Order: sequence, then C-alpha cells, then structure tokens
Amino acid sequence: MKSDPTLESRINSLIARMSLEQKVGQVIQADIGSVTPEDVRQYHLGSILNGGNSTPTGKYNAPAKEWLKAADAFYAASMAPDGKLPRIPIIWGSDAVHGHNNIVGATLFPHNIGLGAARDPELLRRIGEVTAIEMRTTGLDWTFAPTLAVVRDDRWGRTYEGFGETPEIATSYAAPLIEGLQGKIGDKDWLRGPHIIATAKHFLGDGGTTGGKDQGDTRIAESGLRDLFSPPYLPAIKAGVQSIMVSFSGWNGAKMHGNKSLLNGVVKQRWNFDGFLVGDWNGHGQVAGCTVTSCTQSLVAGLDMYMAPDSWKGLYNSTLTAARDGSLPIDRLDDAVRRILRVKLRAGLFEAGKPSSRPYAGEFERLGSPEHRAVAREAVQKSLVLLKNAGRILPLNASANILIAGDGADNMAKQTGGWTLSWQGTGTVRPDFPNAQTIWEGIAEAVDATGGRATLSPNGSYTTRPDVAIVVFGEDPYAEFQGDRADVGYDDARSLKLLHSLQADGIPTVTVFLSGRPMWVNPFLNASDAFVAAWLPGSEGGGVADLLFGKAQFTGKLPYSWPKTSDQTAVNIGDKGYDPLFAYGFGLSTDEPGDLTTLPEDRAAPAQTDDNILFASGRFGNGRHLLIGAPGALATNPGPDLITAERTDRNAQEDSLRLRWKGGGRAAAAIAQDRSRDLTRQANGDLALELDVKVNVAPTADVSLMMSCGEKCTGGIPLRLTLAEAKKTDKWTRIAIPLSCFAQAGVDLSRVEEPLILVTEGQLDLSISSVRIASPSDKQLSCQ
Repeated sequence: MKSDPTLESRINSLIARMSLEQKVGQVIQADIGSVTPEDVRQYHLGSILNGGNSTPTGKYNAPAKEWLKAADAFYAASMAPDGKLPRIPIIWGSDAVHGHNNIVGATLFPHNIGLGAARDPELLRRIGEVTAIEMRTTGLDWTFAPTLAVVRDDRWGRTYEGFGETPEIATSYAAPLIEGLQGKIGDKDWLRGPHIIATAKHFLGDGGTTGGKDQGDTRIAESGLRDLFSPPYLPAIKAGVQSIMVSFSGWNGAKMHGNKSLLNGVVKQRWNFDGFLVGDWNGHGQVAGCTVTSCTQSLVAGLDMYMAPDSWKGLYNSTLTAARDGSLPIDRLDDAVRRILRVKLRAGLFEAGKPSSRPYAGEFERLGSPEHRAVAREAVQKSLVLLKNAGRILPLNASANILIAGDGADNMAKQTGGWTLSWQGTGTVRPDFPNAQTIWEGIAEAVDATGGRATLSPNGSYTTRPDVAIVVFGEDPYAEFQGDRADVGYDDARSLKLLHSLQADGIPTVTVFLSGRPMWVNPFLNASDAFVAAWLPGSEGGGVADLLFGKAQFTGKLPYSWPKTSDQTAVNIGDKGYDPLFAYGFGLSTDEPGDLTTLPEDRAAPAQTDDNILFASGRFGNGRHLLIGAPGALATNPGPDLITAERTDRNAQEDSLRLRWKGGGRAAAAIAQDRSRDLTRQANGDLALELDVKVNVAPTADVSLMMSCGEKCTGGIPLRLTLAEAKKTDKWTRIAIPLSCFAQAGVDLSRVEEPLILVTEGQLDLSISSVRIASPSDKQLSCQ
C-alpha cells in the first residue's frame, strides 16, 4: 500500500512517547478467559481475543449485550490515564469464520467448503459485509478470517475451513471477501463504520501437512509452496488485508512461527505487506528453543503480535527482559509496534470512542436479521452439490407425503459444525439458535405451504406409508485437530440400516449428507435414489429445502475431489494417476441424467492413528499400553495379588477391558505412553478425558482417577461416588472429566506420561470399553 506521511508521522510521535513496557504490551495478545481489564491496564496489552470457548460470562451462550459490555470494559482499561504516557486503544480479535459464530442469534453461513462449491466471488463480498456489521453490534472490530488454506489431504480436521483443493477458488475469493469485511482501500468507511479488520490465515502451507495432521509439517519444494499455497495471499494483500495469521504448521521441518525467510523475507519485503503478522494459539512455543512463555525467536523472525492466550504474563516478562538486555533488538520491537499502531490508526480506533458508542453497536436486531439470513440462504442454495439423482427424483413434489428421517434432520449442531458457539461446535441446544431454521423446519415450512404432509421421524419409522423419504445424517461437529482422521471412510451403521430399510420397503429415498470434507460413502450412495453433499450449511435449513423442492436450482460444483475408496485421502486434480469417484468441479443439475451404477462397498481397513484415542475397540492407541500393580511398581503382568486385567465383550468379542481390584492394598491400573504427550492445547478447549465404563462391583474404598507427568507429578479427582452411582444403573456409563481438572490438581499437561491412572485400596470390578480425549458427549464431572 502507498505510504501515508501524515499517518507515519503520527506513529513516530507515539513510539517516541511510549515506554518500553508499553511497546512490549502492544505485541502480546491475551485470551479473555485468562485476562482482566485490570491486566490490560497494568501491562499495556495491545490486544485480546476470545478463543473458541472463551466468552465474557464463561458460558458458551453469553448474550450479545454481555459481549458489548466486555468490549467497553477492556477498551476503558486500555485508555485509562497513566501519567504522560500515550493511551493506545486495545483491539479485540475473534474467530468469526462463518458469520459472527460466537454469538447467540447471529447469521451462520455455510463453512468455507460449501462456499467453495458456490464459485461466486460476489456472494463472498456480501457475506463479508454481513459478518462485519454483526460483529460491530457487539463492539468487536477484528476477525480471524478468511482462511486461505489450500487443502491437499482430506483427513485434516480443518478441511471445511478451506475453499478447495486448488488455489483457484481461494484466490478468486480473497479480495472480495476481504473488501466485504474491511471495505475498499480509499473509501471513507475503509476499516470503519460497517467494516472491521480482516485476517488472512494461516501462512503458509497449513493445508498440505503430511498425513493431514493439524499443526504438522508441509514437505514440499519451495516452488510448490509458492505455486500451490501462496497465490491467495497476493490478492488479499492487494485488497488491503491488515493482518496475516502465521500457521502452527512447519515447512520441511521448520515451524512457521520462526521462519524468518518467509515471514520477513517474503511477506514483508517481497510482498510489501505493511500490516502486522499475528501468531496462532501459543504457536510461538513450538519454535525450536522456545517455550510458550519465552520466545524472542518468533519476534526476531518477523512475528509482530504473539497470540499468548494463557501464557501472556510470563511471555510479557521474558520479552521485556529481552528488550532491556538487548537480546531482542529494539529496532525489531519498534517495527512490530509500528505495524500494530498503523492498523489501529487506519481503523480509526484512537478516535472511535468506547465500542458501545460506535456505529451499529447495540443494534442487536441486526443479528440474524431477515436481510442477513437471506444472504445466508442464497449461500446454501449455491453451495449444495448433487452427486446422484436416479430417475430424476429431484426436485420433489412438496404436496406429497414426505418422511424426514436421520439424526441430522432436526439438529442445528450437525448442520452448523465446529466453530459455532463453542470451539468444537458441541454442547449446544436448539434454543441457542433463535434466528435459525433446521433442515427439518425448512422442509416442513415448504411442505406445509403447498398442502403436503411432512413427518419427522429420526429413526425412519412410520404409520402411513410415505411417498418419499428424505434422510439427513453425517459427521458430528468438530474443529481443528479433534477432527483429524485416519482415513476418509464414513462409518454409520445406524444410518445405513435406515436407508436399507426404506429401500427394502420400496420407498424412494433422498440423502442429505452433512460433512466437513468429501468422504467415501459408496454404501450410502447405493442405498439412495438421490444423494446431496450439503457440507455444513449453517443456520438456513430453508436453503436446503429450496433445492429439494425446485425453488432453486442445483448449481454447486465440487471444490474437492470425491474419493473412490476410503483410503484415497489425498486425491487432487492434476495429480499423477488422478482417479476420484467424482472429479473436482463435478455437480449435477436436475435437468440432466443423474443415475449412478452400483458402486463397490468394500471398505479399506480403518487405520488407528488418532492420537486422542487411548483405548477403543479392544486396542490401545498409538504407543500406549496397560500397566497394573502397586503404585510405583506397575508392570504389564505383575501377578494376581492385587489386581487383574482381562478382555471382555461389549459390542464385539473382546472389545473391552475388565479390571478387578481384590482389596487389601493400594493398587493401580494405568495407560502408559511410549513418550510424553502435550495436552495443554486440548485443556485450553472444551476437551475432557472421557471413559465408557460399566461397574460390575461397586468400590469399597476411595477411588482416584489421575494423570501423571513423571515422578512426583501426579494429580486427579475422586471417583468413588461417581462409580457407586453408575453401579446403581448396572449399565454402561460415560464419564467425562475436563482436562483442566488435572492441571488444577498439579499435573503438568505439557508432558503427560500416563494419561489415565485408576487407584484404590479396596475392591472394585470395572469394565472399560473406551478411553479418549474428546469433546464431552455427556455431562462433565466437576473438579471436586
């Protein structure tokens, strides 16, 4: 961008008046779950964020007014007088990745994978405009969007955040979406009024990690990094994007948060980017030689703002020390501060006043307004892809007798996906979406309007034979790394049985498949007359109904190649031997033949590589094994004196483990690991240690459930009462303990060696079918 001498002069004046403490504070961003307005005042912090599970009240469904109230409080703290030091307003970043998705009542757009299928850049501009205005209502002024990842392996849990497998879609979308969010350079309302600050992320190569691993390593030649992953960033910078988020991932073994040649050499020098580079969640701590509380290497490499959600205080102190002793060059610190101030000045934050006084603030009626929802509904109409339409069954006659089945039909969480009110998109209920319509509700509205009959029956049962059935199912919600998979095979015996039942009854069946990635679904395709890839459509179920009943036409085209086999995990157009089931760009209309030959249904054996699975299906997870015996003398086979372990059955032969404590001495059963694991990131989210257990004999003494991080580093919670209650039901019970409980009990989660230890002195007979790190699917225990 062209330099503004007046603005640069103002920056020079501010920097000359700032204390060293202020400068350090500007380059650190803290999460609202770990920082207070008083902290912002005392440490001169330049930015805050709300992580996926952080809200002003601590509850995932905090009302919009509480967000605005919090924005005012943090702003006031940043502007509190402090002698002669200049006051610098804080900036608040939020992951508004498919609308203002942290807020109850907001318009929720399809995730990027669906928008990629739409192939409509101007639609993206309008989506950006809506998102910006809805963020303004709550006083927030910065979104961590858009994601410009080019996704090359569909096992990656963030696949749905990418627009497609080639750079062409993201490259065409970058400028209009950013201009929708920020406005156009040179306009009076650029970054102001109805507009906010955008972020291009995650630089660079995050969609190309080996094995589709989140925070993994992208192994590719520099020419490939340039030609495949960097193209979307060029129009983003040209459109004036003001921040770029650095990726967790690495390139050929070197973490991006420490890659000076790319951060400084490419982004700032070659591309002339004059905004600021912000880190990802404690990503600086993954740089060689760094910890989350000490990492000058990242700043020296070109990072301008650390995202230090819960590590901010330690990082502030170490960075201040480095600036004082010269190990952090003052010129580099000043450059980082200059870039942050430049963006804040461009956005008018110094003159804007408190967030509640700014345009659109408090106008909560704009959240999910009819005008905004109309844009989202159009996005749904354009994003769904028709893969099969045997006998041209679609469009359906809305005046027919229609059965709506499947666990996704009336399920807002499944259709909105991750990054929706909570990080993983889990734990929500229907009242959390007052300005939304489930797919069932959209279908029922369309059918009722024409005098037809619509019946919701999730299990597919019926008393009056329907003319046709619409079955909605698919992936449960997930977000980054929790959504990483071993392959792309979709396994859902219940939904497949439902389709086969309808097929056997001779009922024409339309499948609406909800997913964050293309998946191997051959058995489901065979059992369906029509099959629609609906992705994660967001809040407007009516948009799905519009297509099913012909109110709108199918125009969506695959942004990702559709796999032919369950282990075809990285099938991308242009690859040698390219052979998908449906090619990139495929998508039927209802005006053309849509029959499909019967597909092979042999599934490749699923691989067990999910690092969050400790024990499942009778097998221990990666590098894990069982130890039993006396604490301090655990062994794989210690003899039968205190405790025994044997295989038992739940759903299949020997798919579970039975542990029996005989009493008369302290004994333990532990899942040990071949190396320590870092669970701090999981603990920062809503993840828990979750067990499926059946109590055969209730405990006769206290029971502790613990984790260990080595000698004299063990902590946990009491479990006796929970197990005693479970015995009363005499059924399998799910127990979930927040990982944060173990941290509170003294476990260093950065080096967990034994993620599960059960200890008692008494008798206990317990069967376990599953142990995992997961978003809890049931009520969590307290830490007491």
